Amino acid sequence: MSDNNRVETQIYLISPLDVGGDFPARLERVLSAGGPVTAFQFRVKGLEQHAAAELAAPLQEICAAHDVAFIVNDSIALAKRLNADGVHLGQSDGSVADAREKLGRDAQIGVTCHGSRHLAMEAGEQGADYVAFGAFYPTTTKDVEHTAEIELLEFWSGLFEIPCVAIGGITPANCEPIVDAGADFIAVSGAVWNGDEVAAIKAFSDKLSGR
Repeated sequence: MSDNNRVETQIYLISPLDVGGDFPARLERVLSAGGPVTAFQFRVKGLEQHAAAELAAPLQEICAAHDVAFIVNDSIALAKRLNADGVHLGQSDGSVADAREKLGRDAQIGVTCHGSRHLAMEAGEQGADYVAFGAFYPTTTKDVEHTAEIELLEFWSGLFEIPCVAIGGITPANCEPIVDAGADFIAVSGAVWNGDEVAAIKAFSDKLSGR
């Protein structure tokens, strides 16, 4: 059963790897569509910091204009350079303490915890602002080495106040069990960017607002 007192699940939007070309216009369309997108993760791979910063600048402005948190994936240094709203750390991307020291007390720091209660509790003890679990479904956005069970979301949301993000292959068609299990955020990428981004966000919004 869903909890009527629980805050509505929000969308944590993750960029595709290619954020050049017309991508800023696509992001603007999504954030103007009125869906419950509260965070955007800038996720690029294999670029040196200056090139990444140039690509990030217009996207960061769009997010700021729509009051959407701009989160940098993996790189504490790039997050600091951009004065981003936060950073998302994988298990090998540095510590929460290091990120907090470099980015300040107001930064949003998230940690990938795969399917592990232990990693999530460790992250919480270290001061993470949110934990991310997954993958819940097959995904083509990235290689999946770890999977998570929906029961993990029920466990976490029932015991801890630190928000949890569910990630991995989530679409409008399969998001309902994850939402009902207590996910505070659903992280989505391919389900939005691989087609009509506005239609996808509206489809997610319909599912989330009806819970």
